[in-house]
Amino acid sequence: MDIYLYDESFRKKGFHRPAGIDEAGRGPLAGPVVAAAIVLPSGKRIKGLRDSKKVPEKERASLFMDVLCNCLDVGLGIADAETIDRINILKATKLAMCSAVKDLSFGADILLIDAVRLPSLAVEQISTIKGESVSASIAAASIIAKVVRDGIMLHYDEMYPEYGFGRHKGYSTREHIEKILLHGPCPIHRKSFEKVFALPLPFQGD
Repeated sequence: MDIYLYDESFRKKGFHRPAGIDEAGRGPLAGPVVAAAIVLPSGKRIKGLRDSKKVPEKERASLFMDVLCNCLDVGLGIADAETIDRINILKATKLAMCSAVKDLSFGADILLIDAVRLPSLAVEQISTIKGESVSASIAAASIIAKVVRDGIMLHYDEMYPEYGFGRHKGYSTREHIEKILLHGPCPIHRKSFEKVFALPLPFQGD
């Protein structure tokens, strides 16, 4: 499937600035959820652009720069672990996505969103399941969100080296669970997630 044709179909309907929106970090036990909104130029193709989950880490870094250098607009939104615990992960994801749209310098006239809708935004919206495999701009947003979030987790790896965040990025790998059992959750762990709150251990920083 040609992911650029999907975006182009909306331009043919009169939408001049379709923005693709995606997130990274809904599933992990620690760290933020990061969303990106990307507006790509009509007719421009970025070699190798696809769903970030199908792209090796080194290639993601290259695609990250290609997207930033070729897009018309980019916006970012971040909801930290404390926000996720306070309002739940779905609401936090939507909050980050709304923030990403509002962060666009020139706005968008239609939002192409992976899987969810954003009723708080008065902009035309299309919600597409597995949108990063259908839309070029959603795929671009997935790359930006993933690389930004991974960078944040590398920073947290320096702050909390005992958890190995640089390797698993906060996902519930066996290594991560073992580290939580050994050290107890730290301040960036999502205390509302069952795999964290069910552990009979004190929280660091409390």
